[in-house]
Amino acid sequence: MVDNLGTDEGSRILGRDAQRNNILAARVVAETVKTTLGPKGMDKMLVDRTGNIIITNDGVTILDEMEIEHPAAKMIVEIARTQETEVGDGTTTAVMLAGKFLENGEKLLDMKIHPTIITRGYRWAEEQAQKILQELAIEITSKDELMKVAQTAMTGKGAEYLKEKFGEIVVNAVDIVAENNQVNLEDIRIEKQKGQAIEDTELIKGIVIDKERTHIDMPKKVNDAKIALIEEALEVRGPEMEAKISVSTPDQLQSFLNQEDSILKSKVEWIKESGANVIFVQKGIDELVQHYLARSGIYAVRRVAKSDMQNLAKATGAKIVSKLSEISPGDLGYASYVEEKKDGEDGMTYIMGCKNPKALTILIRGGTEHVIDEIERAMKDALGDVAATLKDSKVVAGGGAVEIELSKRLKEYASTLKGRERLAVEEFASAMEFIPITLAENAGMDPIDVLTELRASHDAGMKNVGLNLFNGKIEDTLMQGIIEPLKIKTQAIASASEVAIMILRIDDVIAAKKMQGNSGKLGNMQGYD
Repeated sequence: MVDNLGTDEGSRILGRDAQRNNILAARVVAETVKTTLGPKGMDKMLVDRTGNIIITNDGVTILDEMEIEHPAAKMIVEIARTQETEVGDGTTTAVMLAGKFLENGEKLLDMKIHPTIITRGYRWAEEQAQKILQELAIEITSKDELMKVAQTAMTGKGAEYLKEKFGEIVVNAVDIVAENNQVNLEDIRIEKQKGQAIEDTELIKGIVIDKERTHIDMPKKVNDAKIALIEEALEVRGPEMEAKISVSTPDQLQSFLNQEDSILKSKVEWIKESGANVIFVQKGIDELVQHYLARSGIYAVRRVAKSDMQNLAKATGAKIVSKLSEISPGDLGYASYVEEKKDGEDGMTYIMGCKNPKALTILIRGGTEHVIDEIERAMKDALGDVAATLKDSKVVAGGGAVEIELSKRLKEYASTLKGRERLAVEEFASAMEFIPITLAENAGMDPIDVLTELRASHDAGMKNVGLNLFNGKIEDTLMQGIIEPLKIKTQAIASASEVAIMILRIDDVIAAKKMQGNSGKLGNMQGYD
């Protein structure tokens, strides 16, 4: 290994040193998140330079917040991001598998097996694993099974004692916004409110916006709400460039002010004529307009984010109006009521009783920001899992059951091969056992005893036997409702094997010009001082 890689043009690491260096960096990342796996996994406290704290066991959050400079380590982090984007869960599994594939690949490199042979064997193993997963997957048909998927996703994230309630919230939310089994998770907003207990978290069949009404004299609640969504600013626009207005008499000044007043009044009149009694404005609202709106009993909210405007349109059926002078009754949306509610100092606007809402809000409550943030991460994982399951309707047994069965069948497949690739397939197969071994370790169980018992059960044909960490038993996890979407496993194995193959093929690390001056925070552990 070479110190100070990146300080001199032409610094490089060659051959086995390059491979060892990259594999070590990737394994350090995998080891970091290893202890967070499963319902009994531990949490990490992440503290940044300004003292902000995040407490979580969500793999992608941990890796995103860590300062990582080593190029191979960054590739491992990219797997987590891909897994999060594609499925929304399984990031820790993907990263751990990549680390284990590389660790086992290093054993083969030490046996003088060429990287090309190892990577070919890994490709064959990955293709075979995908076929086996399709065979092991089962179709789900009921809402109860989706609830089990959601509950499995939330275990170990500070939400398991309320997993039944949260599972119901998640499944109901997905069920309402789904169209042809496709779910756009952006249609499910998550709002957080400090105060009250976690148990008070609720699904709101409407939209909650973290905004208050703009004027104290506006009604706090509007029943039978006819809602206008306005992009245009309700204020007089200043000139584009610097301008001077010459006023020589008091009458001219008064005329100028009256004209401004008239423009603002006409904006309010257009709103009143449309029949709207609630308006959401993407830009600002002049104080005089606020006054006129309040006198007319119209509830107004200003500076609403574009994403919120789009969700409001989906939920209420309103059309977003760009030009206020052309607003018509047909542009308005409907909600049975709109109300401002205050919890402590902060107020929120509730848009409730929408006729056919295609956008919803999950309102998470809790005592501290750290608790609320972790519940939010658990909810997002569960939403991703349920959405992925709904898409292809297939699940596999959880608790390490599917990994043990994969390992067993891949070893059987390896026995049919004759070349050195057979060794690579065997190492790929043994890497799959890393998941149940880690689940057992994190739960304080003896991993060797657990692995022996799991192998014996699967050899006897019990393909769905895994770890039920809630009672510490080895049993049929499919029957116990510990299930995971097929998509999590297929994506994790595909991503992990791809990056392992890529890293194993690197035999030369050269400091390019744009890398000069990198200090390498994580790299210091790997000789990148």
